[in-house]
Amino acid sequence: MNEQYDALALFSGGLDSILAAKLAAGQGLSVLGAHFVSPFFGSARSLDRWWKLYGIQVQTLDVSEEFADLLARRPDHGFGKLLNPCIDCKILMMRKARILMEAYGAKCIISGEVLGQRPMSQRRDALDIISRDAGVRDVLVRPLCAKKFQPTAAEQAGVLDHGALLNIGGRGRKDQLALAAEMGLQEIPPAAGGCKLTEPETAKRYLPFISQLERPSPEDYQMCDFGRHYWAGPRLAAIGRRKDDNEQLGGFVRFDDAGLKLVRHPGPLGLLRRLDGPVEDQDVLEAAALAASFSPKACREGGKVGVSVRLRGTQTEVEVVPDREPPLGWSEPKVEDVKAWKEKTLASEAEKPQTP
Repeated sequence: MNEQYDALALFSGGLDSILAAKLAAGQGLSVLGAHFVSPFFGSARSLDRWWKLYGIQVQTLDVSEEFADLLARRPDHGFGKLLNPCIDCKILMMRKARILMEAYGAKCIISGEVLGQRPMSQRRDALDIISRDAGVRDVLVRPLCAKKFQPTAAEQAGVLDHGALLNIGGRGRKDQLALAAEMGLQEIPPAAGGCKLTEPETAKRYLPFISQLERPSPEDYQMCDFGRHYWAGPRLAAIGRRKDDNEQLGGFVRFDDAGLKLVRHPGPLGLLRRLDGPVEDQDVLEAAALAASFSPKACREGGKVGVSVRLRGTQTEVEVVPDREPPLGWSEPKVEDVKAWKEKTLASEAEKPQTP
């Protein structure tokens, strides 16, 4: 049996979500934080720390598969500045929270949203779309900006006192910081959103998977956190940067991938993958030369070096000359590629015949 709670709070670990949960708790409600995790956001390791710092009980909910599906079908309400589907993301979380309410006997969902704070998902029209499409209008309460809206059904029923909630709005954090000081919070989280889909360095690494695969897996996205990524069409050569990076990258080598490692020189681990079919001999030679080019000792000695190749359960060795620019034209993804792909995708969607 699950323990019973009065409210489920969407809990990112950011300041607004902390304050919203504590405002609800301050009105006497027992609050459970729902912390969503995926390859793009979330920190399952922080639960104990949040309890010690803020006195909020938090449960993690893994939405990795649902989020991979969302990106594959393209978000109904579009992308933000990069690959962030903020409105659809919030709808997904609130739908999950609505389902979870019954298990915990909760009477409302708490959100730390603030009207006008985020340009995509916290406009008045976006907040209205989120509550409508998630089916939570009757149970959703936004304590930080509640007075900017009419009381919801949950507030009218007395679950929370609307008059004791707040009227915060806009991009600044002055009011939130003042409230945090009043509550005596021991630690103030940074203002950054924490979603990797909004960050140029990670968004550009997700794009080749999104644009070339019908449905990338959560593991595809997780791999983007490790190594240098070089692409030649559907070919990926991921090359470790340091020891811990190599260890993490090694865990993503699949049966049909080629694992690469210099045999007589210190150097990085490499992973070679093709998205359109089996790895070919020429792919192996070029990825091996690319990986060897990141071994300073191999480059100083000149000439060919040995690279161990493990592919489909078989171990072989090839000899290559270290080469940072092999013939197929390997290159790292660029942020400009994300913007160009989005424009092309939008144009393609606009050309599709509309369903009557």
